[in-house]
Amino acid sequence: MNALKKTLGAVVKYGSLIIGAVVAIIPIIAIFFASFKTSGEYTTTGPLTPPEDWTFIENYIRAFTEGNMLTGFLNILIILFAAIIGSTLTGSMVAFVLNRFDFRGSKILIGAFLLATLIPAVTTQVATFQIIEGLGAFNTRWAAILLYLGTDIIAVYIFLQFMQSISVSLDESAMLDGASYVDIYTRIILPLLKPAIVTVIIVKGVNVYNDFYTPFLYMPKSDLHVISTALFKFKGPYGSEWEVICAGVMIAIIPTLIAFLALQKYIYNGLTQGSVK
Repeated sequence: MNALKKTLGAVVKYGSLIIGAVVAIIPIIAIFFASFKTSGEYTTTGPLTPPEDWTFIENYIRAFTEGNMLTGFLNILIILFAAIIGSTLTGSMVAFVLNRFDFRGSKILIGAFLLATLIPAVTTQVATFQIIEGLGAFNTRWAAILLYLGTDIIAVYIFLQFMQSISVSLDESAMLDGASYVDIYTRIILPLLKPAIVTVIIVKGVNVYNDFYTPFLYMPKSDLHVISTALFKFKGPYGSEWEVICAGVMIAIIPTLIAFLALQKYIYNGLTQGSVK
C-alpha cells in the first residue's frame, strides 16, 4: 500500500512538472518556428509546423534594422541601470529601518506597502501622468527612470528576510567602536546582503526589461523606444507582420535567457536562504 502511494505520488509530481514544462515551452517553439517563415507560409501553416527553409533570416534582419533594436537595447540598458540601483538602495534602506528600529507605526508602514500592491496601477495612471508631465520628464528617459526608481514590497520582503538572519550584535559591536547608523548600513549590512541584492537585481531587471506599458505611454518618441516597444511598428491597423515580430521576440529573449541561465542559482538561493535563520 505504501509502495502504491509512493508510486502515485511520483506520477503526480513528475507528471505535473512535465505538463508545466510543456505548457511553458510550446509558445516559445511556436514563436521560434514562425520567426523563420515567410508571410505566406505563416498564414497557411499551423503554429507548430516547422518552416520549410531554416536559412530564411530576412525576418531577423528586418526586425533588428527596421525595428532599430540597437537603440532599444541602449535605452533599456540606461533605464535598467538607474532602476536597479534605485530599487536596491531604497529597498535595503526601508528594510534596514523596519528591521533594526522599533518605532510606533512600523507595522502600519509595512501594511501600507502591502496595500499599495493591491491597488491596480491603471487606476492611478491619470495622477501619475500629471506628475511626470509636471516634472517635465514626459517623452524623456527620466519618465521611466523615475517610475522604476521606487522600490516594491517584494524587494523589501527579500531584504527583510535576509536582514533577520544578520545578528544585531554586529550592529552593537560597531556602535561600541563609534560607528554611526550610516556606517553600519554601508559597511556591515550591505556587504552581507549580497545574495539578496543579486536576487532583487534579477527580479527587478526582468520586470523592467519586459515592461511595455510604461515606455509606450511615457516615452512615445521614436528614438526613445525600448526592446518591448521596438517591434510595435510592425503592427498596423490593417494588418501585422507577425513573422517579423516573432523574430524580434526571439532576439529580445536572448539576453533574458543568458541572464537566467547564468544567475538561476541566485534566484533560488535569494528567495529561500533568507527565510531560515
